[in-house]
Amino acid sequence: MSEARSLPSFDNTAVAFAHKSNWQLRKAKWLFRSFGFTWLLKHGNTLSKWALLLGFKGLIRNTIFEQFCGGESAESSEKAIENLHQLGVGTILDYSVEGEETEDVFETTAREIAVSIRKAGSDPRIPFAVFKATGIMPFDLLVAQSSGQALTKEQQAIWDRAETRFMGLCALAEECQVRLFIDAEESWIQPAIDALAETAMLKHNHSRCLIYNTIQLYRHDRLAYLKEQIQKGQHLLGFKLVRGAYMEKERERAQKYGYPSPIQVNKESTDRDYDLAVMHCLEHRNRVSICIGTHNEKSSLLAAQYLVDHAVDASDSVYFSQLLGMSDHISFNLSSKGFRVAKYVPYGPIASVMPYLLRRAQENSSAKGQAGRELVLIETEIVRRKKSA
Repeated sequence: MSEARSLPSFDNTAVAFAHKSNWQLRKAKWLFRSFGFTWLLKHGNTLSKWALLLGFKGLIRNTIFEQFCGGESAESSEKAIENLHQLGVGTILDYSVEGEETEDVFETTAREIAVSIRKAGSDPRIPFAVFKATGIMPFDLLVAQSSGQALTKEQQAIWDRAETRFMGLCALAEECQVRLFIDAEESWIQPAIDALAETAMLKHNHSRCLIYNTIQLYRHDRLAYLKEQIQKGQHLLGFKLVRGAYMEKERERAQKYGYPSPIQVNKESTDRDYDLAVMHCLEHRNRVSICIGTHNEKSSLLAAQYLVDHAVDASDSVYFSQLLGMSDHISFNLSSKGFRVAKYVPYGPIASVMPYLLRRAQENSSAKGQAGRELVLIETEIVRRKKSA
């Protein structure tokens, strides 16, 4: 990478938190510490509903919402978009509302996703758009399509409308020349999502890679799927590589229905397949564009080292990505060295994004995991600032 001849240090907290004031750092410290209270997380959904009913919306807005979300709308996320841009990081606007499964809700969600695609098309600070299939189509029909079940006439009509929404968003991405991520979901609906994504890539990835499917490497079969797609496809391919987000649900369902779990036997296997997937995509970068979506320092450094060693320019074909409010030590230290980085910036009405926010809190609840690492880094920066004052 011509402008990134040196690797970043993920221990550089001055760079990682340059965008936060002392007060914001102390608030983040309090927030991540609160994730250690298991009773708070266990009853978080009920507590948040009561907090909103009792008029404490401002408290939520100024704490967990501020940490992990850009705003209540694409327009009100402008401050977050510009703050990231000033630090050399792009924005991925992610409409994170989880509504009821009705045609009206699906249509409303599709329209909002279309807004984010059009905004990305007119704003170079927003290099990607994203959506989840379950946001615009019924879960049960994705199950049926994934398992080969025959649809009734009524179900087929609903599916046709859902498929039209899906493909319409992909067509809009091409019209606006916006790269579009299709998120991965549960294994028992993923075959249908894969089929839709593969069709969209074949149709829209011509002179430029615009449609990206997402690969969850905590599944033991996905590295083989990735390699198969690269081997058989002759068109441009896009992949967002993640470890995964449905582990407990996957294992519980496999046990309930008596089939082998699709999840890797241990974390080491997941890490191995993730890094192999990154390397395989980089080695086929003439035809494959990737987003390395990870909060793992080792995987990030591995990819960065490859780009430096092979003098790969900071092109649009290789991006790193993390969630807003998390792993700033990775995001901003990478961007400071010239690597392409974009943050997922969720947005939506506070009450509607609470399920998303509670999942973020639960994912960060382990003292030895992400929250522990975030806390150490925040406390290190607080001490550094006191010493340099």
